[in-house]
Amino acid sequence: MDILHRVGIKSPAGAVYQALTTREGLAGWWTRIVQGDTGAGGVITFRFENSAGAELGYFDMKVVELAADKQVLWQVVGGPEEWVGTRVSWQLRQEDDYCMVLFKHQGWREPVEFMHHCSTKWAIFLMSLKSLVETGQGAPSPDDVKIDNFN
Repeated sequence: MDILHRVGIKSPAGAVYQALTTREGLAGWWTRIVQGDTGAGGVITFRFENSAGAELGYFDMKVVELAADKQVLWQVVGGPEEWVGTRVSWQLRQEDDYCMVLFKHQGWREPVEFMHHCSTKWAIFLMSLKSLVETGQGAPSPDDVKIDNFN
């Protein structure tokens, strides 16, 4: 089972790639708390808190593959049981003024309700990525769109 999304970002692929491969970029669209090594073979730690500072969860991602301006691939090595062992990838392709992003969160064992939640949240964060790259201002956690009482 996979989560799939496609979004066009009016930008060169290099700018999108930077937002996906640097701590500063990742903190600008996904969550403000990003630590670790963003290089190939490194592990990036993402922590999520609510606006009051209470921890909501975390994800640890091993950087499996980086192809400049083309591909980013992570393996989930820490976090919720449903995520561990799954892979998160972005394929980037330049089409005129747009960088087309093909997103996959692949390898879910079954389509549990949490997968439905994560699919919606990935869409929200992909729109945050689009906003960050196009305008300079994303909406990373805890400033993201809330969809339930979990976050």
